[in-house]
Amino acid sequence: MKHEEYDVMNVENGRPVKMWTKGVPVEDGAKQQLSNAAKMPFIYKHIAAMPDVHVGKGSTIGSVIPTLGAIIPAAVGVDIGCGMMAAKTTLTANDLPDNLGPLRSAIEKAVPHGMSPKTRGFKGRDEGAWHTPPQPVDAAWSLLKDEFDTICLKTPKLQNTNNYRHLGTLGGGNHFIEVCLDEVGFVWFMLHSGSRGVGNAIGSHFIELAKQDMRTHFINLPDQDLAYLCEGTQHYNDYVEAVGWAQRFARTNREVMMLNLIAAVRTVITKPFETHVEAVNCHHNYVQKEQHFGQDVLITRKGAVSARAGELGIIPGSMGAKSYIVRGKGNPESFNSCSHGAGRTMSRTEAKRRFNLDDQVKATQGVECRKDVNVIDEIPMAYKDIDAVMHAQRDLVEVVHTLKQVVCVKG
Repeated sequence: MKHEEYDVMNVENGRPVKMWTKGVPVEDGAKQQLSNAAKMPFIYKHIAAMPDVHVGKGSTIGSVIPTLGAIIPAAVGVDIGCGMMAAKTTLTANDLPDNLGPLRSAIEKAVPHGMSPKTRGFKGRDEGAWHTPPQPVDAAWSLLKDEFDTICLKTPKLQNTNNYRHLGTLGGGNHFIEVCLDEVGFVWFMLHSGSRGVGNAIGSHFIELAKQDMRTHFINLPDQDLAYLCEGTQHYNDYVEAVGWAQRFARTNREVMMLNLIAAVRTVITKPFETHVEAVNCHHNYVQKEQHFGQDVLITRKGAVSARAGELGIIPGSMGAKSYIVRGKGNPESFNSCSHGAGRTMSRTEAKRRFNLDDQVKATQGVECRKDVNVIDEIPMAYKDIDAVMHAQRDLVEVVHTLKQVVCVKG
């Protein structure tokens, strides 16, 4: 069935799936995962698929899953609260040094990235060259610690995770820090990360508890990663508390990194500048209660961003491609949501098989970034065309700023 704004995939014995994917390819595996999720008995009204939709664990990345009386922990995922933060500065392109290498190096030293640090530095990787200034981290952790201690009383195994030690760190994979220029030449700082080791531990723990609950009650599922927790149970209550804390950790993590990023830039660019002009900090892997169509429901955005009317969000492109600061249009059919990026078109393994270092160097021409075989899986060609993705969701958001990176730091 076709609509002016979206297509509808009707699911036998399930809710419909409304898909903002016109002009964007959607793999068969993603359609199957959307169909599987739509058959869950607690889905409210329909599932919304964003234009960056692609196969994930159990359910697609790039989907909005509204539920009544249940949560699917694997739909939220293990990078709980993963998201974006961007800040516009008063600097312009003319204020940047001709050689951007020292700027990238300063950022890399100020924000630990790549392999998970076991201490405040990167043990075994040039200790002393990697550091996180402790003041912002300690101040931020003081606001998170008491609730975390309460959560650990219920789930003691979480105590021995990388929690405090990962606050203010980037991680690896598709997490990044960028210095960008907007359409008129203003400098922006942008970063992408989540709840790190502690969020992974929380997600993994409750995903396994949900699977145990399904086995205990002999509940058959189209995919075991659609295992769910029922409202009113202890596991559900504990998860809601833990996932809410992990989402606050993730938001705080981005704030700490941004502070340290700004401080690092000031060591290279001595001209005074401000960064309060515009800023946005948004999740794209999370769950929260919202009201839609007159009903209080749980909304799980798995690779999707809240796009209420007037709300600012960030839709990054791939490494070497454009990114966008957007303003939501509050489209009720998408549950006030939009995509969280371009979306992958192939696995990391396939990208490494298909492309080589020369391809990576060519695709990132003009960007000061790593150009080695270990980041080929993040090559722009492994992602969907961001222009097509933006066109497919033009009724969900309007573009406020178009950003192009000049420096990119990846783990």
